[in-house]
Amino acid sequence: MAERFLGRRFYRGGNFQRALSIEELRVIATRAVPNFALEYVEGGSEDEQALAWNRSALDALRFVPNTLVDTRERHQRIGLFGQTSPSPLIIAPTGLNGMLRHHGDAALAQAAAGVGIPFTLSTVSNMRLEDVASRAGGRLWMQLYMIEDRAAARDIVRRADRAGYEALVFTTDANLFGHREWDKRNYRTPGQLTLPNLFDVARHPRWMWDVLRHGIPWFDNLVDFLPPEAMSARTGVAYFPKLFVPNIDWDDVAWLRDAWPRKLIIKGILNPADAGKAAAAGCDGVVVTNHGGRQLDSCVSPVEVLPDIVSAVGDKMTVIVDSGFRRGDDVVKAVALGADAVMVGRAALYGLAAGGEAGVAHALNLLMAEIDRTLGQLGCRSLDEVHPGMLVGGAEK
Repeated sequence: MAERFLGRRFYRGGNFQRALSIEELRVIATRAVPNFALEYVEGGSEDEQALAWNRSALDALRFVPNTLVDTRERHQRIGLFGQTSPSPLIIAPTGLNGMLRHHGDAALAQAAAGVGIPFTLSTVSNMRLEDVASRAGGRLWMQLYMIEDRAAARDIVRRADRAGYEALVFTTDANLFGHREWDKRNYRTPGQLTLPNLFDVARHPRWMWDVLRHGIPWFDNLVDFLPPEAMSARTGVAYFPKLFVPNIDWDDVAWLRDAWPRKLIIKGILNPADAGKAAAAGCDGVVVTNHGGRQLDSCVSPVEVLPDIVSAVGDKMTVIVDSGFRRGDDVVKAVALGADAVMVGRAALYGLAAGGEAGVAHALNLLMAEIDRTLGQLGCRSLDEVHPGMLVGGAEK
């Protein structure tokens, strides 16, 4: 009877291996890195309505399971661009990972390679794409922002091709930089932390030893195309909005299709008509996403529009979804709605912050174990047996 008075609480130590869920891993991450770094990871734009809505829309979907099905031989393997992948997971492109761990991009890529899923490197990573490829191997995808100096895009496309990246992921929903107000409140002036945040940094000596002793992370893939004041993570935060320009259009997609010899994926699709344009332009896949709630606030959740996009292009191209995924059953819900695969960003970053490469691996293993349990409890032997009829409900609009 004494246990009832202890109350429910997450593990309070620093051993990431004790985490039983992504949320518990997140709690460990909040103690491992300074506030400003985790705020950059977690924050959304403006009132963060889209950020919250991504979770609400997933939570409102509920399963109708089958029963009396032998699921002893169940698996979560999928076919993805002609190759077998052990899980429908893909690590999404995220920038400034060097703020969480030294060589954080390589740690993410190595963890992904360890379980056999793709990893997507961001244009604004803190490691050169060639260095990540040489360290990690595995299935590597390269994300591309089309910034004002198109020479930077041409350079990244050429280098990613030479380094053997499997796919190019062109992000289209960052033509204007989202206004992330809570992130900005950590700085008294651009690039200069507030006094409370400076004290908070001093309270994280392990993080300082891991990250700061190597110097402030730089945007290594853009180093030849940015002014000196924009090349570090500290000053680059202030320069970020200037990188994104509102003149990207379908002509840029046509140029990329001609320039890139392998799989081309358009990330930032929420409209079935745009998905159809991507298919007509010869793209191989789309990522249905609202940028994790970091761009347009009051935006639809990807899972709301996913069925319509699958209906429009699902027989022509690969449909991937991201934004808000924290549990394996979230992933199975997306597959039931027609997604071929799911990108996870913050879930992997919590693992990175809490435990480096091993922490990312732990996050991925948690998600894969949850997918496995969900399949078994649904009475499904593979993801091919999951379908929309197994879901009821939906968030009120």
